[in-house]
Formats: sequence, C-alpha cells, structure tokens
Amino acid sequence: MGGLRGRDFLTVNDFTQAELQELLDFALLLKKDWQEGKPQLLLPGKTLGMIFQKASTRTRVSFEVGMVHLGGYALFLNASDLQIGRGESIRDTARVLSRYLDGLMIRTFAHADALELAEHADIPIINGLTDLLHPCQAMADLLTIWEHKGRLQGLKLAYVGDGNNVAHSLLLACSKMGMHVAVASPRNYQPQAEIVTQALENAKVHGSTVLVTTNPKAAVEDADIIYTDVWVSMGQEEEREKRLEIFKPYQVNADLVAEAAKDAVIMHCLPAHRGEEVTEDVLEGPQSVVFAQAENRLHMQKAILAKLL
Repeated sequence: MGGLRGRDFLTVNDFTQAELQELLDFALLLKKDWQEGKPQLLLPGKTLGMIFQKASTRTRVSFEVGMVHLGGYALFLNASDLQIGRGESIRDTARVLSRYLDGLMIRTFAHADALELAEHADIPIINGLTDLLHPCQAMADLLTIWEHKGRLQGLKLAYVGDGNNVAHSLLLACSKMGMHVAVASPRNYQPQAEIVTQALENAKVHGSTVLVTTNPKAAVEDADIIYTDVWVSMGQEEEREKRLEIFKPYQVNADLVAEAAKDAVIMHCLPAHRGEEVTEDVLEGPQSVVFAQAENRLHMQKAILAKLL
C-alpha cells in the first residue's frame, strides 16, 4: 500500500490512471471481503476527523461506518462547533488537528479551504465535497460502472444537468480512465473552462473524447451511462424557480434514455428530486443503479482511507 500512504485526496487529477485503478481494485476486494463477513481491521486505533460545513447523509455515514469497519474511529466535527467557525484560521486549525488525528475529511463550500487545510496539515486531507469537486463520489461512480459494465476504457458517460462539482469530478475521472464523457448543460451553467481543459488533456493521453454541449440528445447518443444530479444544490435555494425553468429540457426521462445505448445504466449521486432532474419511472426502473452507486461510496472510501492513512 506504500505508494499512496500519506497523500491528500483533493482531486482525482492528482493521481495517475494506475493509482486510480489500484484504488478501484482495492475497493472491489474490500467489498467482496465485507460481503463474505471477513474482518477488515486495516486501521486499528487510527482516527479520522470529519469537518462538515455542509449537511450530509451519504458522506457522513459512509466515512463513519467505513472507519468502524477498518477498526478505526471517526470524529464528527461540525464547523460551527469548532473555533474555525469563530475566526480561528484554517492554517492554525490544520496544524492543531494534525497533532490529534491520523487523517481529516472536509465537506465544505470553498475549494480553497480544502487546499489551505492540505497545505498546512501534516496528515492526509480528503475532499468529501467542495463547490468545485466531489472526487470520492466520482471514484464510487467508476467502481459502480466497472461492476455493471465489466470495463471502463472506451465506455461513454453522458452527464445531463448542472455543470457542478459532480460534473467536474466525472469529467476528470472518466477522461483519466479512458472513458468518453459528454456533458449537456444550459448556457451559463456549463462546467468551468479550467476543468474542461484538464479533462481534454487527460483524454488526449488516454485515448478518449470530451464533449460539452447544450444539447442533451447529442450528449446521450450511444451513451453507456446516463448521469444526472439535482438542479438546485445547497446554497442555491434562492435561484430555485429560475433554475427549474432553465433546466426543464434537461430532465432524464424515458424519451431521453431511449436515445442512449439499449443497455445504458442510469446514475444519480443522490439526493434525487423525482419529477425534476429525473422521472420516477427512470429512477426506479430496471436500468437504474443509483442505490448500488450509493452503497459503493462506503467501499470506495474505505479503500481511500486504508491506502492513505
């Protein structure tokens, strides 16, 4: 496990294709052992701090349970309860917590906060979500695709909806693994140019393609995976009505799914707003793998924790 020990997990782009594959292989092994009831005490006595500035269901529970499975302990740290919420600098917080903990996961708004934490901490920092990226989610997504399709290289993933942190991490992760990725978003809601550039560079190296379009049908044509996310994320509530109107043509429904490959799987990082970004019949239909995808957050994060800590 040596090569990844002590590193931060802020973006999938900090890792090579081989390193990401190592994490995927290990996650699959851990999942199999877990299903067979084998003990997985790889982090006995290790502690993970978890700073939350954004509410969470899957991130908190999967990291906390994951540490228990690995024989360690996870400490929930609500940002408003920490001195960081009363003006203590991130730099000082990082240096203090490094002396108590073996690793630190942060789920926050500004990506710069996660970067600053990593710069000043002596322990691995894991990005549990920022407004820019959601790398643990993307890795769980790759694991899910690999399980259901038997490969990654050469598959096409179509993401339909807001060009947000999930879209960003999928662009980077898919292009890094040699998958074709197409993102369909309304004008002014497309992925950030800097992320698209990084994805294009990955694609050039790994023999895949990247498409950013405003046309959902063009994106999902022949897609092996159709992926969507909520149209109104945390912190955007005041834009709700405007967003619902703008994103209407981007709903993942039976008509759109029909444009993809016959055996395409439907993915969603949850929570889902049924009847908005995805219809009930599609989310609950035979092509949906969203709950397997949610479960894989646990197995993927255990792999990341065990390798880094």
